[in-house]
Amino acid sequence: MNSNLILTIALRLLYSRMKQSVVAAVGVTFGVAMFVTLLSFMNGLNQMLDGLMLNRTPHVLLYNEVKPSENQPLKMVDSLKNNVVIIGSLKPKDRGKEIYNALAVVRSLKQDARVFDVAPKINAQVFFNSGSIEIAGVVNGIDVLPEEKLYKISDYIIEGEVKDLLQQNTIIIGKGLSEKMMLTKGDAVKVTTAKGDLALLKIVGISQIGISEIDNTFSYTSLETAQKLLGKPKSYITDIQIKLNEMTIAPTLAKEYAQKYSVDALDYQTANSQFETGSKVRTIISFAVGITLLIVAGFGIYNILNMLIYEKMDSIAILKAVGFSGKDVRRIFLYLSMIIGFAGGMFGLLFGFLLSFTVDNIPFNTAALPTITTYPIYYNAWYYIVGITFALITTFIAGLFPALKASKIDPVEIIRGK
Repeated sequence: MNSNLILTIALRLLYSRMKQSVVAAVGVTFGVAMFVTLLSFMNGLNQMLDGLMLNRTPHVLLYNEVKPSENQPLKMVDSLKNNVVIIGSLKPKDRGKEIYNALAVVRSLKQDARVFDVAPKINAQVFFNSGSIEIAGVVNGIDVLPEEKLYKISDYIIEGEVKDLLQQNTIIIGKGLSEKMMLTKGDAVKVTTAKGDLALLKIVGISQIGISEIDNTFSYTSLETAQKLLGKPKSYITDIQIKLNEMTIAPTLAKEYAQKYSVDALDYQTANSQFETGSKVRTIISFAVGITLLIVAGFGIYNILNMLIYEKMDSIAILKAVGFSGKDVRRIFLYLSMIIGFAGGMFGLLFGFLLSFTVDNIPFNTAALPTITTYPIYYNAWYYIVGITFALITTFIAGLFPALKASKIDPVEIIRGK
């Protein structure tokens, strides 16, 4: 039978039950809109958390870890446990935090085609002194320009500028530290190293990442100032941070670099496994909730089409009596279902975008996250494609069973019953 004629009949049936059809379409619209909005928000939240922690972590970190000596004078023997005194192990040997020949390692890494860029760093435990207050903390001596390029630390500077660290004897401290010591930009803070060396550094900025453990202990200074503070030469580096062109190969490269340069290596996946797990769980929950909403909308369409079949028994019988086959009747009801699904899905995409845009502009102000001004939304065309595709699949399945039932109706029995 002619497709245009079948489509016209499907539209006529749709108009005859317009109110119920609109209700079914609204169900699809709501499901798709919430699916798109929920995924956009959850992935925006994941990206925000990645920005706070994962994106501030190097893909591969080279360092020297304090650990027990691998060569022990005596091993534990089970059969001798009760008869001899066992020497458990030697005490951990301090081989120093400095990476041997660090400048040559940095040059070598920069020549590696797999490496995007490298940022050397010095990590040192210190005490901050202000009057009678003494607080244990950490000084991060950074190569200012590469560090800013790779990790955008300026995003977390609420007072001052990162480039001010290029001046000698300057420091940027965390907001927690500044509040505890009652210090502001322009003040001087005394810094004492673990070996007792004392330096007076000028505060040129205040940072706030939003994680209290970091804001209460961390500080930034230039690589040169940190070396001077610790009384070390310009070749002294404790950490080499590596950003890769392809971050997925980080675990493999970490093992390669550890062996090649005789250092310890930590890849970002190992360092942040808990954050990645949380992101995956949130995404799965978003998909599950959105798909559930679409399935519920599909049940609504199924019920409406079932009722339509019972109400239009006479019409279906007449169609079959004048030459429409069961296949034609099935196509009529499938067209009807797909029209509802397509219309509801398209409106769902529109309302999903508008709702996401509205959420994206709602002010979100909190002292813990000073760089976040609105609720996070991640716009991705893939969510819209998945939303409309699943809406069409759901409505097709919802309309298939009523359509099959309608195609099997015997017109003789219907007319005879009348």
